[in-house]
Amino acid sequence: MSAVQEYRYLAPSTAGTAGVALQTCGGPAANPRFFSGFLTTPPAAAAGLLAVADVARTRYFQPRPTAFLDPVVTGGADRLRFESFSACCGVYARLDALPAGLDGEILGHGTTNVDINPPLRESLARIAGLDPLHLSVGPDDLTASTLDGTVVEKKVPLPARWLRGFAEVHVLSAAFDLRAELNPAEAAAFLRRLPGAGDRSVLWAVPAGRTLRLTSRAVPGAVCLAGAGRLAALKSLLRHGTALRVYGPPVRSGSSAVASAWELDTGALRLTLTLSPEPHRGFSGEGAALTSLAADEVTDDADAIGTLLSWDPTIDVADLSASAALPPDRVRAALAQLGTAGRVGYDVAEAGYFHRVLPYDATRAERDNPRLVGARALAESGAVTFDPPGDAPPVVAATVRSGDQTYRVRRLPDGSMTCTCPWWAKHRGDRGPCKHALAVTILATSPAPA
Repeated sequence: MSAVQEYRYLAPSTAGTAGVALQTCGGPAANPRFFSGFLTTPPAAAAGLLAVADVARTRYFQPRPTAFLDPVVTGGADRLRFESFSACCGVYARLDALPAGLDGEILGHGTTNVDINPPLRESLARIAGLDPLHLSVGPDDLTASTLDGTVVEKKVPLPARWLRGFAEVHVLSAAFDLRAELNPAEAAAFLRRLPGAGDRSVLWAVPAGRTLRLTSRAVPGAVCLAGAGRLAALKSLLRHGTALRVYGPPVRSGSSAVASAWELDTGALRLTLTLSPEPHRGFSGEGAALTSLAADEVTDDADAIGTLLSWDPTIDVADLSASAALPPDRVRAALAQLGTAGRVGYDVAEAGYFHRVLPYDATRAERDNPRLVGARALAESGAVTFDPPGDAPPVVAATVRSGDQTYRVRRLPDGSMTCTCPWWAKHRGDRGPCKHALAVTILATSPAPA
């Protein structure tokens, strides 16, 4: 099911001798112009834009024809960001045009969808050598014409899965660290060795000198590579790259599959592909944000933090914590709530959050997360009974009645949760907490009644 957002476009995107004009809508003023100028590395920029667009129209798991989905573009203080999810929602792509990649004027800021139509794709594919690429994001004209006629506005469906995916990716990515960096030659050799499209195996990339070696099992320091063919979009930009950087969360020997990020840096641009833990898993169902969304105060905190967001290249959690007089963990939970509306993302290269503008709806977290809805119903119905406190772990233990069944939930000193329900037995916490564990979390973190 899609959440339809209505955007007003001035015209379709066009390509010609004057350059490329990407049409926008929304932002701080009616039909603003976010950026006008040249991209300093036209062939690389064209390849990167096409890579993001190609991810948006690709279904990596069970490939079949799919409707084209427009990437999202954000203009900020000193850069442009282009983002998309694959049609299966298992790959998140982002192209950052950095200050060194822009030769023009940042005239505003905001977020919209980008119309990359077939004529534009063909024009980008032909850019080579010293061919200039001028990008204009958001002309002030209210009407424009093409050979096919005049276009005044256009409705673009923004899938609800994308909004859920934005929230999950930024929560998962915030736990990533840099694990390896390869020079261009080693990066090319590594990508050439990978299995091709259609591969569904879960491999692990282990730093080995200046390169990475692949294994079938997790070891400390390894990065998960699930469905290696999903990195294909990096290859189009490879000849322009200066480094391939690999990011992932800490893992132990024998760990189950986790998400990872693969970033190709050209100096002026960064193309990042974030892969879900397994090819058949879309980010929209990962459940990584659920614990953050369960706290009672998170909606109010999100409202407060939302008013403080600025268009700095990255959002500083410590600064927000001081400005809002909230502890850092509540700021991160508020950012997770804002992430359910796509308001924030996370940049692994700069280890910081960044700002987007998409329509914010505080109730979206409930609507888009059935487990959270179920957990609140359990908590409010009196289905949770806590054990008397004891001197030994687990710190929190409770019995949860759910329908005709009764389950035992424990929260251990390290913060991990266990449950005796079939969901936990199947996923072992890899897809976020079950509704029973969430209900316990909601009640355990709620303030005591006055």
